[in-house]
Amino acid sequence: MAIFLTGSTGYIGAHVAANLLRDGAALNVLVRARDVNEAEARLWQALQLHLEFPQFYEFLQTRVRVFRGDLTEPSFGLGRDEYDRLVHTTDSVIHCAASLNRKSEKSCLNVNLRGTLEVLTLARHAEHYHGLRRFSQVSTVAVAGKRQNEVVSEDRSIDWERSDYDPYARTKKFCEHMMRVLLPETPKTIFRPSIVLGDSRYAETTQFDMVKAFVFLAGLPALPFRATDKIDIVNVDFVAEAIATLHQKDRPQHDTYHLSSGIGSQTFREITKALAAAQNKRPPVFVPVAERPFTGSVNFLANRKGAIAKGASLMKVFMPYLTWNTVFDNTRVTAELGKKPVPFSEYCYPLMKFSSGNNFEYNYRPWPATAGGTAA
Repeated sequence: MAIFLTGSTGYIGAHVAANLLRDGAALNVLVRARDVNEAEARLWQALQLHLEFPQFYEFLQTRVRVFRGDLTEPSFGLGRDEYDRLVHTTDSVIHCAASLNRKSEKSCLNVNLRGTLEVLTLARHAEHYHGLRRFSQVSTVAVAGKRQNEVVSEDRSIDWERSDYDPYARTKKFCEHMMRVLLPETPKTIFRPSIVLGDSRYAETTQFDMVKAFVFLAGLPALPFRATDKIDIVNVDFVAEAIATLHQKDRPQHDTYHLSSGIGSQTFREITKALAAAQNKRPPVFVPVAERPFTGSVNFLANRKGAIAKGASLMKVFMPYLTWNTVFDNTRVTAELGKKPVPFSEYCYPLMKFSSGNNFEYNYRPWPATAGGTAA
């Protein structure tokens, strides 16, 4: 029997997969690919931040079963025999896959809602045939909707009368609702990460969108924010450890966890001061009155064409998350894990140096030519 993990080729999902494999778990993973060679190569790309190839290949042969399919297709587009095999070998589910395209309602509806419905359908089949040990949903703190100057607890996050920030937040809120309705008797865990940015253990990353926004802001001599506002950034290694550990626990103390920095979140001043010190530069000045004209300029440029428009579109997506001065209480997860997230100031400079030095690209290693089973 195995854990069915969706999103294993994504940033958080790959970190979770690596943790689970190190813990000795067996995995069923769904990978979108034209053939088995491409599927295995995609999985190797995702996991090479965490595993050397010989270890990865050993896991692939012994504890990882790859299913080639699409989250949004009926039965994931699998044939009858393959789908039955997935159902009958799955003892629990971690649903990590999602569309983070905050500008596209269509993408969020297709992947987040339709995809989650397919995963829940599989879970119901598995529960019917042999029982389901646990269903874990990786959601987001953004389900809390538009907030300002708050500390939000898990039980106060969902407010159906509150406006949502974007299609991503809206669809993830409905995914939580669907899970509770369609799996009423199944043990369930909801994980809500905040802004997941970088791994505290090393500078390398394969996720660059949010890093680009921070590198841009870090290069400005003046910032349109309040220096004392907090921004809830959490390291991905903390997030992945929490998901893998609590999913495998027999009886977690709660059914919902904020994977965040909580009241320990750092202020803009603390983060920019650390970055400036690492570069022997003067920190930026803060001009909060410039927030509105800065936002207006970003919105204007986002509707233009070219490289500047692309950067402005990225900044437009993340601006609300930078200005809401809201953090998400993480007392539950820190108490249960016995550890806290690493402050962003302690690893932000290596992360940004690696990202900008590599032109915001990760140099993936190909499948070794001497390895059997598939080709690069």
